Amino acid sequence: MAPAPRRKATTPVTSVDDAPQKPFLRFYHSETLREKTLAVLLRLEQTDEPIEHASDLADVVIELMNSGMDYFFMQPLKESKAGFILQQSANLGLVGAQQLIGSVIRKILLRMDGAQLVSVSGSIRRLMV
Repeated sequence: MAPAPRRKATTPVTSVDDAPQKPFLRFYHSETLREKTLAVLLRLEQTDEPIEHASDLADVVIELMNSGMDYFFMQPLKESKAGFILQQSANLGLVGAQQLIGSVIRKILLRMDGAQLVSVSGSIRRLMV
């Protein structure tokens, strides 16, 4: 798994008036993963048989999940200068969680019909600002 790009400093929200309409979190992932994601979504959306691309969609969703977990958990842990043993323990636990969640994601997506897969694709596109 390639490391995610470093976070950019943001201006903290200091008042309710400065906050966006709805709360949100986002993460930065690699340009390669973005290109791969967009290519899979395009293929799935443009075919008459979206089910043929369910496995590719599952691969991308799992990669995005892994990238997000690394961004939100492992990178902050490393930045906190937590000890080596703590980091390794966290990494081991995270890998186990990713494998479990990844297998569930794959099983669910492979059981969806074409319209459902296209709906998932649209949801991913809306998250990609």
